[in-house]
Amino acid sequence: MIKKHGSAKWSGGLKDGKGHVSTETGVLSDQPYGFNTRFEGEKGTNPEELLGAAHASCFSMALSMILGQSDLVADKIETRATVSLEEKDGGFAITAVHLDVTASVPGASDEDFQKAAETAKENCPLSKVLNADITMDAKLG
Repeated sequence: MIKKHGSAKWSGGLKDGKGHVSTETGVLSDQPYGFNTRFEGEKGTNPEELLGAAHASCFSMALSMILGQSDLVADKIETRATVSLEEKDGGFAITAVHLDVTASVPGASDEDFQKAAETAKENCPLSKVLNADITMDAKLG
C-alpha cells in the first residue's frame, strides 16, 4: 500500500482567516490559501485547484498506461481538469469535473484513443474517489 500526505494549517474565521497548505515532497510548502483565494480570485491556491491538478495528472498517467497496453506511446498528453464548486443542500459541494484532453499518440486511431481515454476517465484512482459528474472532451491531434 502506498500512502502520501498533504497538510494544511488554518487560523481565524472563515472570511478573515488564513491558511497554508504543504505536500509531503515539499513541492508545495506553506502556500497561502483562504476565503479570498477560493472565492474572490486573490493570489494563492485553493482546494479545487489542487484537486484539478491532481485529477489531471492521475488521468494522464492512467491514459499513458492504457495506451501502453496496446503498445502505443504518447508523444504528449495534456489534460486540464475544471472542477465545479456549487452551493448545494445548504453548503458547498464539488459537483463536477470536466477533463479537456489533447494528445499526440503515433499509430493510434481516433477510435482506439477515445476508448483508452474513456477507460482512463472511469478508472484513474482520483476519478474513482470523486462523488461528482466527470465529463470529458478528448482530442487526438
